[in-house]
Amino acid sequence: MRKRPPKPLITAALLAVGALLATSPTAHGSAPVSTPAPTRTIDVSTPAQLKTALSEAKAGDTIRLADGTYKGNFRAATAAGASSRITLTGSAKAVLSADGGYGLHLDGASYWTVRGITVTGGQKGIVADAARGVVLDSVTVHGLDMEGVHFRKSSRDGVLKDSKIYDTGRDGRGMGEGVYVGSAGGTGDKSDNVQILHNTIGPGVGGENIDIKEGTTGAKIIGNTFDGSGLTGAHYDDSWADIKGNKVLVEDNTGKHTRNNGYETHSQQPGWGCGTVFRNNRSDLSGATGPDRYGFHITNYQAADCPVTITADNKVTGGRGIATPGVPIG
Repeated sequence: MRKRPPKPLITAALLAVGALLATSPTAHGSAPVSTPAPTRTIDVSTPAQLKTALSEAKAGDTIRLADGTYKGNFRAATAAGASSRITLTGSAKAVLSADGGYGLHLDGASYWTVRGITVTGGQKGIVADAARGVVLDSVTVHGLDMEGVHFRKSSRDGVLKDSKIYDTGRDGRGMGEGVYVGSAGGTGDKSDNVQILHNTIGPGVGGENIDIKEGTTGAKIIGNTFDGSGLTGAHYDDSWADIKGNKVLVEDNTGKHTRNNGYETHSQQPGWGCGTVFRNNRSDLSGATGPDRYGFHITNYQAADCPVTITADNKVTGGRGIATPGVPIG
């Protein structure tokens, strides 16, 4: 019969086994099991507290805004991971109110979720710069001199869903897009695979409801409601969506009130503005006064080099027809 080892030896042995389990692969040879980062909920009720919370946020944190008005320009620059997102959340009565500049700037702030809040005032509403995987969920953006939401500087895989954008472009220069993806003047901005889903955009949007720029690929525009009654005609903003990127899906959207066309495609750079698919959209062009007045004005169609797909289930009322003459339907 063996004698029991002294208690200190038992304790040491258990600690050694625990350390081994914490650092060793599993029986199947997978990587060591890591302990999830601790999560925090940070309650905020003043502009100063919000700026501090944004600057000190860590992966997994939730910043929770009390109802009220937060005056200032707010910036987040911490990147999280896909499995440890940082969340900024509040009700529509939690209002970020800027006086010039950006209301909320997600500057390199990858994998942030912004949910529920309102952003108003200032030059631009919510801007994502070099921020991957940003999700804007059920936000309200309005009362701006320029665009409402901008995915920029290769902000890939962003999502804007279930949100309201209206009353933008108040300076009257035609630079008040509801949603702006990419950058004009080149193809270096790869803000790819941005999804714009089930939003209400307009009225009072002083630019296109959506502008997809050259250099971007794979945007999805699905299930949105557009009101183009704020279109000014400046800078050619005379349609709900202007598509200059490649391989864009436009599906199940409803639009009314436009100056000219429902949707347009252009090649601002060679090889861009191609491969768009328009499927099952409802377009009301009643009252349009522009020179074209098509549901889908395709300015760059080439069957082999710059194709477009317009399925037969798209419905257009008013105007001069479904698509630019010579562009196939179905």
